[in-house]
Amino acid sequence: MAAASKARKRTRGEIETLRSGALRVRVYAGVDPVTQKRHYLVETVPAGPNAAREAEKVRTRFLHEVDQRRSPRTRATVNQLMDRYLEVLDVEPTTRVTYEGYIRNHIGPLLGTLQLSRLDGEILDSFYAMLRTCRAHCRGRKYIEHHLDGEHDCDERCRWHSCRPLAGSSIRQIHGILSGAFKRAVRWHWIGVNPMDQAEPPSPGRSNPTPPTPEQAAAIVSAAWRDLDWGILVWLAMTTGVRRGELCALRWDCLDITGGVLTIRSAIAQDGARTWEKDTKTHQQRRIALDPQTLALLGAYRRRCEERAQAAGVGLPGSARIFSDSPDGSTWLKPGSVGQRYVRMCARLGWDMNLHQLRHYTATELIASGVDVRTVAGRLGHGGGGATTLRVYSAWVSEADQRAAGTLAAHMPALPDGLTTNDGQLVNPVPEPVTEDSAPYLRIAADLRAAISCGALSPGDQLPTLVDLAQRYDVAASTVSRAFSSLAEDSYITVSRGRRARVAQHGRDNLSKP
Repeated sequence: MAAASKARKRTRGEIETLRSGALRVRVYAGVDPVTQKRHYLVETVPAGPNAAREAEKVRTRFLHEVDQRRSPRTRATVNQLMDRYLEVLDVEPTTRVTYEGYIRNHIGPLLGTLQLSRLDGEILDSFYAMLRTCRAHCRGRKYIEHHLDGEHDCDERCRWHSCRPLAGSSIRQIHGILSGAFKRAVRWHWIGVNPMDQAEPPSPGRSNPTPPTPEQAAAIVSAAWRDLDWGILVWLAMTTGVRRGELCALRWDCLDITGGVLTIRSAIAQDGARTWEKDTKTHQQRRIALDPQTLALLGAYRRRCEERAQAAGVGLPGSARIFSDSPDGSTWLKPGSVGQRYVRMCARLGWDMNLHQLRHYTATELIASGVDVRTVAGRLGHGGGGATTLRVYSAWVSEADQRAAGTLAAHMPALPDGLTTNDGQLVNPVPEPVTEDSAPYLRIAADLRAAISCGALSPGDQLPTLVDLAQRYDVAASTVSRAFSSLAEDSYITVSRGRRARVAQHGRDNLSKP
């Protein structure tokens, strides 16, 4: 009987009177999955004339949460969740290093000691606001940032702290880490409700690639050719748009000079001084066609590498790296060193540039030349069948589409007589070209129209949601809806209540309509 009474008491909860007159409510909520000890929901109600009534409300709420399995089952902290999350996470080593850095530098210092049940939308919004203010979490404190740890003589490198916000892309990655961890916490029954559902995720920033101009590209190539090995690397990066890690991983057996094709099979990853070979970013191989001039340069460079290997008394097998510090091509270049050398070269030319901008140069030049988005995406190794390419280079796609329309109009026959009215205005006036100064809905409609016209979006494909496009263009959902209405009027898309907008079956034929 005593055991049964004790069990009923633990199940129903208890209200205990403290010396101060306050009432402490305690309800049994199961076994803590982390500590394997009994877990209780506890709350103290201040003393007062209505204390008993308030305590009973708290006890009822606790019991309801336990019955609905919405109560936290552990007193684990965010740090404990992150440790467990990293134990079971299956990602690339480079991704893991990135996650560990964000957890060590931002999540742990600001949220680590907080119990999971205490985290809510307000705390998360404050967390993101602090990251947007200062990546060092200074909270307005004044202090000197020393360039060395421990005792040292300060010089000009030791200066007063200046707040620098964390990049928006970094904040979104932190949000993704927290979301993944708390989804697992719910699945593990550590918590009953995911607090990330109450937070407003950071809005995605608008892609703003800054490729070199043709004049800058010519100057960069000229400077690189002072060293033949370096010149070939920069030339290949500019003509193919491959990532720097993929450049460092290239082998001679990846190059088919007869067929004029370069195969991208792997990439070199780097963490500090450690480097290793891994899959490409999309875990897929791709084949890139090369122009005759690039093939001729690579053929001459191959002969030079063979002569260098012969002089060193070694061979040059097909598995040798194309770019290597070893005569036999047995070692690869470090991606970080390649990137730093490029930055230093551009700095001598007076520009603040990085090697990744050559990918932007390749993409924008191809799009400007009239190459369709799907082909550009294939050469760059973008996933999503061109969706990434369209998002990043939407301005260039729209511009190329407008130039194509202008080129076609220049070769059209003269307008027939009688098309103008008495006041000199066209009966069906040609709309003004869409520019950066145009209304937001016109720019959105122009980007989507260009994507449909060039084939990046095929008939029957679903368009992104209103919310996604509103975040991408940083506008209201009503603005995107207005753009959809404009496209629907021109029969580019079909819209219906309660369903995603789709590309019309004959959307691409609209350009050829009389």
